[in-house]
Amino acid sequence: MGLAETGEVVVQQRLAVRSREKRAKRLRSFAQKTYRRFLKIRGRPRQIALGLALGLFIGITPTLGVQTAIALFAASILKWNKISAALGVWITNPLTAPLIYGLTYAVGRMVLGIAQSPELPDEFGAGAFRTLMGKTPGIFGALTAGAVVVGLPVAVMGYHLSYLALQRYQEQIKCRIQVQGKKIAHKIKKVKRRRTRR
Repeated sequence: MGLAETGEVVVQQRLAVRSREKRAKRLRSFAQKTYRRFLKIRGRPRQIALGLALGLFIGITPTLGVQTAIALFAASILKWNKISAALGVWITNPLTAPLIYGLTYAVGRMVLGIAQSPELPDEFGAGAFRTLMGKTPGIFGALTAGAVVVGLPVAVMGYHLSYLALQRYQEQIKCRIQVQGKKIAHKIKKVKRRRTRR
């Protein structure tokens, strides 16, 4: 390998590293913005945290495509925060869905005592489709059982972490408002003193 080729490899490696760093920076920025927006949701910390926990739990269930509707419906019945419930559902997104559903299926198989995963046919046709459809209830059952086992601790952790974060944020806002109120009251007193001296 010549000197020019080695230089090209080094340049390509540096570009790859920069690209990964940029993606990581964008992801961090997105996560920070989402967190700040979550903290600014109006309502009581308990209702917001309960809504998020509900969304996280429903997001782990095998109801892809209707998760948001289910979360909004359940949150409105329970009088929990609908915005945070819809936000929590996004734990399952195109990036995390394979990991979440793979985990819930594996856990569900263990819980239900299913020894083997159904094998996919080599060729797809009408017969293969019928075979897969026959195995669907077992797959769905394993996903559901795994979702309950995995989803409950995730929802509980999500509730506690979000409740603490929301409570701390709202206390900071109250303190800022009190400080601003004291400053304004002090300025008003100064103005009144000046007027009475005249």
